Amino acid sequence: MQLKLKKAELKTFLDEKVQLYNHPKFIESDPIQIPHQFSKKEDIEIAGFLTATIAWGNRKSIINNAKRMMKLLDHSPFEFVMQHQDSDLEALQPFVHRTFNGDDFMQFIKSLKHIYAEHDGLEAVFAKYAQKTSLQQSIHAFKTLFFEQPHLERTKKHVSDPLKNSAAKRINMYLRWMVRNDNAGVDFGIWKSLSPSQLSCPLDVHSGNVARKLGLLKRKQNDAKALAELDKNLRQLDPNDPVKYDFALFGLGVFEGF
Repeated sequence: MQLKLKKAELKTFLDEKVQLYNHPKFIESDPIQIPHQFSKKEDIEIAGFLTATIAWGNRKSIINNAKRMMKLLDHSPFEFVMQHQDSDLEALQPFVHRTFNGDDFMQFIKSLKHIYAEHDGLEAVFAKYAQKTSLQQSIHAFKTLFFEQPHLERTKKHVSDPLKNSAAKRINMYLRWMVRNDNAGVDFGIWKSLSPSQLSCPLDVHSGNVARKLGLLKRKQNDAKALAELDKNLRQLDPNDPVKYDFALFGLGVFEGF
């Protein structure tokens, strides 16, 4: 069942939902609460990246396991990443969230150290490879650099690649957190070298189903082609901040069963 709205009506409807859900109350039930525990830029971006990496499945278990991750990193993620010895990594071995296990967690810490030590940090990598209206090339380049060092083959599946037709939902969500300054205290907006106009909507089952009902998306699979279609339509509603509509699509799907 598709809801038929004219473009102006659709924009008004979705803008109202953004106002409703892009609100500090949203943090209480969302994984974004984990990076909100920190104030230092590098702590926020590492906590956010690790949390977004395990953000699939039950939201309560995502939040609980992300809290466990932070505890294992002594609540100082950047310091742990940069100063850890191999022996410190053994404490991460028992960690598991669905198919992300202790081996993956240890690899991520080593790869993050490599990104900061050799490539000037997370923001610098995404900014270096950004295109004018897209960060999908940046995500691909980031994955390549992240796994430059010796690594377990199994761990690569935990970083999506849009150039292999993935919608890369989790990493697009992470980029929204870092780049978008919503003036509402939800998204951080700490990556000043990138613009919200370059972001893509985190496309998952909920946002995809709602987008189809609203006529924003025709493609049936939630893949990179669907993301490009959704991005194009959201940019017509707001070219400067297209992914603010993630709050509307997510809220309608999860909280309103739209």
